Amino acid sequence: MARLRDPDGGCPWDLEQDFSTIAPYTIEEAYEVADAIDRGDLPALKDELGDLLLQVVFHARMAQEQGAFDFGDVVAAICDKMVRRHPHVFGDRRVPDAQAQTASWEAIKRAEREAAGDADTSALAGISRGLPEWQRAVKLQARAARTGFDWPGPQPVIDKLHEEIDEVRAEFAAVAAAPDDARAQARLQEEIGDLLFVAANLARHAKVDVGAALRGANHKFERRFRAMEALAAADGTTLAGLPLERQEAYWNRVKAEGG
Repeated sequence: MARLRDPDGGCPWDLEQDFSTIAPYTIEEAYEVADAIDRGDLPALKDELGDLLLQVVFHARMAQEQGAFDFGDVVAAICDKMVRRHPHVFGDRRVPDAQAQTASWEAIKRAEREAAGDADTSALAGISRGLPEWQRAVKLQARAARTGFDWPGPQPVIDKLHEEIDEVRAEFAAVAAAPDDARAQARLQEEIGDLLFVAANLARHAKVDVGAALRGANHKFERRFRAMEALAAADGTTLAGLPLERQEAYWNRVKAEGG
């Protein structure tokens, strides 16, 4: 990476980059790691982990050029953090189970924030705003639940989901009645946001990873849609040239065949 970033003979593209331009690639590589894991493809996982590691090296090199820190500092910092946050492993503290360890971890993180001068004492403090919003929703809900602010089980969440669907339906009607009303559109967006937030909460109560569930749904949709395209091609046509009723017939056929 030092060679790639060398102004004398380095790569022009790498030289143009900074933290903000590389950040999207870092996120993308993390998702590609998750995708390789989902597919159970260990050779791909090896490659994707390498790509993700390169992102860490890239950021560290740019920081080193500014005299801020280098790759060794990054490694030392995470090693120190792991030791500090696992006193039951590296010290004399004991925890009975994983739940107690999670509570201990959060307590140590709060102490670290306080030591760093962070005045935010909320139970929601420290949840990154850079997370994908579905993931941040689950973290906000889980943190609130630790204070006791949570539904007692999935059924009340399902009831709330139905309530939110009714509210979305009402806002769709309002937008249809006044399509140029920006406030009506804003209310519709807000209600859809509430619906998605409750859906994420339902997944949390079900102990289902929202990202994994949505990736699975995406994969299923893609598989079925491609199968529809193949069926249409076998009939000498394309989906784009068919009415919705014919397209749905292909969809139902793919489902019936276990697609």
